[in-house]
Amino acid sequence: MTLPSTPSDAGHTHGHPASFILRGTAAEGTLRLVAVDSTAIVEEARLRHHLSKTATAALGRSLSAALLLAIVLGKKTDSRVTLRIQGDGPIGWIVAEGSADGQVRGYVRDGSADLPVRDTDGKLDVSGIVGTDGEIAVTRLLENAEPYTGSVPLVSGEIAEDVANYLAASEQIPSAVLLGVYEEGGRVARSGGLLVQAMPGASDETLGQLEANVRAMGPITDNLRQRSLLEVMERAADGLDLQVVTQAQPARFKCRCSRQKAKNSLLYFGMQERQDMMKEGGQEVVCHWCNEHYQITPDEIAALDAEGDAPHAQA
Repeated sequence: MTLPSTPSDAGHTHGHPASFILRGTAAEGTLRLVAVDSTAIVEEARLRHHLSKTATAALGRSLSAALLLAIVLGKKTDSRVTLRIQGDGPIGWIVAEGSADGQVRGYVRDGSADLPVRDTDGKLDVSGIVGTDGEIAVTRLLENAEPYTGSVPLVSGEIAEDVANYLAASEQIPSAVLLGVYEEGGRVARSGGLLVQAMPGASDETLGQLEANVRAMGPITDNLRQRSLLEVMERAADGLDLQVVTQAQPARFKCRCSRQKAKNSLLYFGMQERQDMMKEGGQEVVCHWCNEHYQITPDEIAALDAEGDAPHAQA
């Protein structure tokens, strides 16, 4: 099988090929596979938020998971899923929002939090930095519908296991979830994830084969380092007749903030507070999702009062 073609206009981000998503089915359509190469996305998140190594791994896994969840749970290309992980570890909360069109953004409470690698296997201690006492919550934002949020307690803090447990417990979707981030030389060298969903009609034999395949694969990070994304999918679906969509879908770190939204956010302050901002030479507004800094000038602040009421749209 050849690698599905990637978009010709995808370009490169910080030296990495553009991120992309692959989809497929196996076992006569009773298994659904979605995989993402999120290397460029996670490297951009690391740079934007000035993340430590372990925080990069935690947010990187969450960004990959948000994209996979948006595709599995979304019904339209513009549907969005917000993944929030709140544990008792030093990183605090992790929030990632993905959309079925391949756009994702996210942040953590404390991006400087870090831990030594684990003594047992030399891997980054994501579970330690996230913590195990807390919950994972998933909010689905569908067009013309009220947001729906489901949540379950954390089971490990490793994120992949927690996402799989959420899908089984809250969505009644038996799934295998693999997420990994590999850093080398102070930057993200490989990052990605794979979600295999059992569809109605999946036989016990099929599920047993899938479980054996995933167990034989070993750590997903090692697979991402040594193989292409397609080869990772093939290993997970070995013997199950994998059928992959021939066109890869582009994916990227993309925030919905803008200068106009940054200006509008100042309307939530009182008029006297905005006047104080103007006297001080303007106001800096920072987007927590992407860490973009907007310098709002006194003239722009003054113009807000002439434009009307507080905005209804938020970033």
